[in-house]
Amino acid sequence: MKLDVREFEEKMKKTISLLGDEFASIRVGRASPRVLDRVKVNYYGTPTDISAIASIKAVDARTLTITPWEVNILKDIEKAILASDIGINPQNDGKSLRLVFPPLTEERRKELTKQTAKMGEEAKVALRNIRRDANEKCKVLKKNGEMTEDEQKASEKTVQDLTDKYIKEVDVVVEKKNKEILEL
Repeated sequence: MKLDVREFEEKMKKTISLLGDEFASIRVGRASPRVLDRVKVNYYGTPTDISAIASIKAVDARTLTITPWEVNILKDIEKAILASDIGINPQNDGKSLRLVFPPLTEERRKELTKQTAKMGEEAKVALRNIRRDANEKCKVLKKNGEMTEDEQKASEKTVQDLTDKYIKEVDVVVEKKNKEILEL
């Protein structure tokens, strides 16, 4: 009996997907509502996504407007943005907030590429952990007599090939994001 790798491949796909989601929240010089994905607002005592309590629109390449459904939470949204790591000071006109994104400096671009590399490395560690779990399962199956030594080696090779494939995919995703960051 060879190891069914579908469950482990699914976990690896999720890892790549999560990396993509993390990268979407990194600001690259263009205004994107996804930049606010990780910002939580204290809404009646509950941490809530801004998108759940307000309309977020990209007015142009460098400006976002946030119009809350309830005007009384405008100050809370402003506080949450100021407390976040976005690095933008919102402009409050009493009805909505404007976020004007300055062009990224060379220094900030290099800092962001280091951040993406770190996130990529964390994704690779997660992939290797999934590989380790799959190999452990192979050892247990071999120990219990449900798998021969040849089947174990074949299964471990399949898992390694899968891991290599997804690690290459992480490299591609990181490289693509870094290219986007360094683009002027």
